[in-house]
Amino acid sequence: MRAYIFPGQGAQFPGMGKNLWERFDEAKSLFAQADEILGFRITDIMFAGTAEDLKQTRVTQPAIFLHSVILARTIIDFRPDMVAGHSLGEFSALVANGTLSFEDGLRLVSQRALAMQKACEAEPSTMAAILGLEDKIVEEVCNQINEVVVPANYNSPGQIVISGSVKGIDLAIAELTIRGAKRAIKLNVGGAFHSPLMEPARLDLQKAIETTHFSNPICPIYQNFSAERVDDPSKIRLNLISQLTSPVKWTQTVKNMIRDGATTFTEVGPGTVLQGLVKKIDSSVAATSA
Repeated sequence: MRAYIFPGQGAQFPGMGKNLWERFDEAKSLFAQADEILGFRITDIMFAGTAEDLKQTRVTQPAIFLHSVILARTIIDFRPDMVAGHSLGEFSALVANGTLSFEDGLRLVSQRALAMQKACEAEPSTMAAILGLEDKIVEEVCNQINEVVVPANYNSPGQIVISGSVKGIDLAIAELTIRGAKRAIKLNVGGAFHSPLMEPARLDLQKAIETTHFSNPICPIYQNFSAERVDDPSKIRLNLISQLTSPVKWTQTVKNMIRDGATTFTEVGPGTVLQGLVKKIDSSVAATSA
């Protein structure tokens, strides 16, 4: 069975999407729609902007979404048996499986980016990558710290990202290093994504999600919040609302997709991070890029 997976923030690169615009008429049309919906020419930033330009949250998230969705539409014989997306990539996956229209998906991604940026500015916060420890040890340390610090991304066995206040992350890094982490390093991100500190952003995005139409998908999605197969639009909507303040259960998601029959994973979007994670989770399955 074929699984298609969609990357999240951090996969962007200068010039992204230009080759698609040059090769496909539908890409030209979708990029033009995006410029109009967003109210600024994101195509100019994607095609000719610097890496620093692309780091702006209001640009990064729509840019990755655009690249992924347009790339999916260029795949010959695109008939997914299941889809999943890492954080932001969940929105791309929901367009790919027909739950959301392109226009609605882009509007939600734009609102998500702006809401997250606002939440980041409200309180200093950050994230850190922890390598070489079991999940339960990281969870235990986070629970013991009297600050906001939580597991945010379960990326693969021995690779977890934590999220929280600057003080909380500093305390966690110190303790996890003592516990034997091979690496415990702060990430260059604007805030504490997938943590309770994103609650203001979740509330803002909830209003937009609740007024957006969700259709019956052509195939199930495995969502970050539960890591389980979902094909009911109402359940998809609720899980998407919960996503911003809950961890991305990527390890669990990939394992559940394999449990349910996935034999090939195709990463659709910029970069190759997800296919690397899939191979770390289960080296017996095939993982490629579109």
